[in-house]
Amino acid sequence: MTMRIFRILGLTIGLAACGSGVLWGQTMSLKDCMEFAVSNSTKVLIRNAETADARIARRDAVLAAFMPSITANTYAYYNFGRNIDPQTNTYFNQTSFHNNYGISAGINLFDGFNAVNNVRISKTSLEISESREKQAESEICLAVMEAYYNTVYYKRLADVYEEQVAAAEASLAKIRKQEELGQKGYADVIQAEADLADCRYGLTDTRNAYLNQLAILSDLMFWPEDKELVIDSELPEPEMDIDSSADDYSSILEGNRDFRIASLNELNSERELSTARWQLLPKLSVYAGWNTSYFNMDGVQTDPFNAQFRNNAGEYVEMTLSIPLFEGLKKHSTIARKRNARVIASAQKEQKGREVIQEFRRAEQDCEGAWAAYLQAEHKAQIQQEAYRLNMKKLEQGLVSPLEFSTINGSLLKANADLMNSLFKLVIKQSVLRYYRGTDYIDQL
Repeated sequence: MTMRIFRILGLTIGLAACGSGVLWGQTMSLKDCMEFAVSNSTKVLIRNAETADARIARRDAVLAAFMPSITANTYAYYNFGRNIDPQTNTYFNQTSFHNNYGISAGINLFDGFNAVNNVRISKTSLEISESREKQAESEICLAVMEAYYNTVYYKRLADVYEEQVAAAEASLAKIRKQEELGQKGYADVIQAEADLADCRYGLTDTRNAYLNQLAILSDLMFWPEDKELVIDSELPEPEMDIDSSADDYSSILEGNRDFRIASLNELNSERELSTARWQLLPKLSVYAGWNTSYFNMDGVQTDPFNAQFRNNAGEYVEMTLSIPLFEGLKKHSTIARKRNARVIASAQKEQKGREVIQEFRRAEQDCEGAWAAYLQAEHKAQIQQEAYRLNMKKLEQGLVSPLEFSTINGSLLKANADLMNSLFKLVIKQSVLRYYRGTDYIDQL
């Protein structure tokens, strides 16, 4: 159904992901505008960078949890004072040279599940970042949709005013000829000139509004200033799609990104509280390493470097048990803060759930109201069109004054404008409702 609504929007030219593949000067459909805006938006770029940071944090958490830390070191120094001979373990006063090499590795066997919980938290944080990225794209698409339809509305309205101006000019020329023939009076000429001036003013004002909305759309899309933005001005096709009998509030919540983010924040707060509690337990770590050294002393014969490097080599294995006894209640304070954070996250999730359901119900009501308004506007436009046709014949027969016909003409113009306005409102509100039902704006086209 959604595709049928927007299928008549015309030519789709296909944009590159970064916006560089746009065929400049070609007609842009609504989907093209959305894709270009998403590809070039700084807001989306910031969210992309935040998601990339979240991926790096997840990678670091996984490596910290399951990979040992490995360190290699070396040092060399000269000693010019009293020192101990490593070979004889006696003091000496000669200048000596010391060189050491070592490599070690260590891993935490138990750290209160801190590393494991960090992996889980980093995974959830990545999901939050990805949801915020998609949320930013949806917000941009909705803003582009509103600006796009506002632009189309004023463009179509300007076309109507152009027709009105042309008709008013022809009517004025006809009335002037009738005045010359004595069929019309000077007052009729003045009224025709007034009607023409009114139409020209309306055309100018509408064109200015169109250019303003086009500028807003260009800003939202980050459209290049040196390129002309041309959009398809065809009207979408309305269709009734408000049936809420199959709607399930639980599925609405699951598909809503705001609620999803709140749920993930609550989950992370629970894991952080669990991590803080486990920090009261001892920590167990294991280390292993290898080292060797080289030594020489002025005036003393020592073994060559290769022999010392081989003979002085040694390995070690170390296991460390760290038992927290007292840290000024620091860890207890951390637990209390994490507990409060969990309460806040749970309350925020509940509040967000209520807000999402209320917004969804409001979207349903808005759609129902917009559909009813559109039907009324359509009926009014049909009646005004018929009244205009009948009074046009009367005007040609001289049965209706130009002033009365001008009023009828204005009523028809307003009815058509109201019909277009109600149509665009209906399409936007239906798109919002589909978004709450789980379909992104750009995927509806």
